[in-house]
Amino acid sequence: SKMQTNAAGTSTLASTFQLVLSEKDGRAFASNIFGGLYRGYGITLMREVPFAFIQFPLYERFKVEWGKHQGHETSPFQAAACGSFSGGIAAGFTTPLDVVKTRLMLGSDKSGVPYQGAGDVIKKVISEEGSAVLLSGIQPRVMWISIGGFVFFGAYETFRLFLMPSSLQ
Repeated sequence: SKMQTNAAGTSTLASTFQLVLSEKDGRAFASNIFGGLYRGYGITLMREVPFAFIQFPLYERFKVEWGKHQGHETSPFQAAACGSFSGGIAAGFTTPLDVVKTRLMLGSDKSGVPYQGAGDVIKKVISEEGSAVLLSGIQPRVMWISIGGFVFFGAYETFRLFLMPSSLQ
C-alpha cells in the first residue's frame, strides 16, 4: 500500500496512522503489533551501521591529520569541515543501501508487486532498471549529509570545548 496520505485516501494524521497500523502483511518488524510502522527498520540498520563505520573513523583521521599538519588540535570549525567531508564520503558509499531501504519502505515495486526483502529489491532494480539506479539521489544525499555533518560535528566540538575546556591542551 502507498504510504502517501493522498494515495490511500487519508486526510488527517490520525487516519494515516491508523492506515499504517492496519498493514499487517508480515513485511515489517512485528507487523502483527505495529502494522507497517517499522517497515524498513532492518534495512535502515543495515544502512546506518556501514555509514557509521565509514564516517566516524574518517572524521577522527581527518582531524588527526589536519592537527598534525598545522601543529595543534583542530578548531571546532575545522572539525566541522572534517565531519562534512567524512559524512559526504560515507553518504556516497552507502547510497545503494539507501535506495534499497527506500524501496523496501514503500513496500512494492511500480507494478504493485510486494518486495520480498533487500535481495529481491536489488535483483529487481538491476534487472528491470539497471544498476545505475542504485546510485539514484547520490548528489542530494551527499550534499545534505555533508551539511548535516558540518553542523553536527561543529556543534559537538564547540560544546565539547565549552564543557571540557582543558581537552584542547
